[in-house]
Amino acid sequence: MKGPHNIFRLMRTGATLERTGAMGVIMDALEAPALVRVTMRALAWPVKWLGLRGDPEMPPATRALTALGPAYIKFGQILSTRPDLVGDELATQLRVLQDKLPPFPVGQARDSIAHELGAPVETLFDEFSAPVAAASIAQVHKARLRATGEAVAVKVLRPGIERAFRKDIDAFYFAARMVELLSRASRRLRPTDVIAHFEGVVMGELDLRLEAASASEFAANTEGDPGFRLPDVKWNLSSRRVMTMGWADGLPLGDNEALDAAGHDRTALGERVLQLFLSHALRDGYFHADMHQGNLKVAADGSIIAYDFGIMGHIDAYTRKVYAEILYGFIKRDYQRVAEVHFEAGYVPADRDVDEFARALRAVGEPIFGMDASHISMGSLLSYLFEVTERFGMETRTELILLQRTMVVVEGVARSLSPNLNIWQVARPVVEDYIRQSIGPRAALRDLRRTVAVLARFGPRLPEMVEAALIRQSEPPASPPRDNRGAAAAWAIAGLAAGAGATWAVIALV
Repeated sequence: MKGPHNIFRLMRTGATLERTGAMGVIMDALEAPALVRVTMRALAWPVKWLGLRGDPEMPPATRALTALGPAYIKFGQILSTRPDLVGDELATQLRVLQDKLPPFPVGQARDSIAHELGAPVETLFDEFSAPVAAASIAQVHKARLRATGEAVAVKVLRPGIERAFRKDIDAFYFAARMVELLSRASRRLRPTDVIAHFEGVVMGELDLRLEAASASEFAANTEGDPGFRLPDVKWNLSSRRVMTMGWADGLPLGDNEALDAAGHDRTALGERVLQLFLSHALRDGYFHADMHQGNLKVAADGSIIAYDFGIMGHIDAYTRKVYAEILYGFIKRDYQRVAEVHFEAGYVPADRDVDEFARALRAVGEPIFGMDASHISMGSLLSYLFEVTERFGMETRTELILLQRTMVVVEGVARSLSPNLNIWQVARPVVEDYIRQSIGPRAALRDLRRTVAVLARFGPRLPEMVEAALIRQSEPPASPPRDNRGAAAAWAIAGLAAGAGATWAVIALV
């Protein structure tokens, strides 16, 4: 029954947006074209009665996304960091989705802790507060360790959250398949692979032991970063559904009035957030991939404290070099080199014209560099770059999805602190430093040594490996699968029934 359930789930998405009034609000904020507005409203209005009501006390968009569940809340969290895209008013409304959602009862949290840690809360903690923050997946309580008196944060997963996410992910897979079937042009975006990537990220976030391990690795990588620190993990009080860490004292990074009152330099904070992210992504290949304001605080000494390590991004050394060269090429306005990097990495098919691609990239970059600082946007660059690469047949790179999404979120956080921040100027020293260390002669020698070491390890097997590869090359291609037109037609009808909901599900994840 998954098919009918998924159709209903996606229909209910559009119906809920319409019933709560969020459809118009979000369309206005995103400045959707008239045709899109009319189509979405026409599909959603007849089934409006199917929509969830949500909490009438909340603004429309927050009300709808909260009612629809955790996957949609994630979408709202992303939008809350982009006032430049959705406007200050909607961004402020959506910010409650970061850590101010309705909590579940303290009694359920206590029961979960006792079950997971094998002892009642009273024997582990002298104090255990009501929820101090509640997000889409878990909530946090402040407690005091009975053994040492240290203040800690205890994170507890929401009851039934795994099942709720599974329902949404199944519906998103269904929507992705519909998009691939009904729109041939969309297949280069690999929507099913995008959903698979999202599923892997979310499933990791639902095991707090993995989050604890991520926090530990991230702390080791960033130990020497000035003005940045993390709370420490209490391994003996952590499990799959419960995680205990040191308490982070500081002001929320999203509270500009409090930051100003405390005398913090918001421009310096914005620059540091952006440079820290780039440094972690390029230097370590391991970065905090959920760096919205709800997961960042500012200590009294001005240090940035990060927490909530459920979503971490990883990119390999080769991809880091490619990403850095693309960024550096745009910073230097060397569009020919940016084009060559795309071809060398195999991002653009080899049969396309590299010079023509370079000219298209120039058309992307020059208007952006002609803007004043307040309008220079990494998000805009990625949007324009997407349009250009579509023309040249570039497929979606799933290994870059999380990196690109986090780049947009971090830019939004930095802009919320200092609207006139020049993104390129701030990024330049970090990217240049990475380029010097990773793409110069010394780096080439280091890579050559690694290559020789690998070849030496596989040396005795190289002849048979080469022979096997040559045999595979010479084999005739497999017969293409038969065209199942009946199944395609059935899926197409189901996709039309899904209507507006399918579109929104894919938008939410991309």
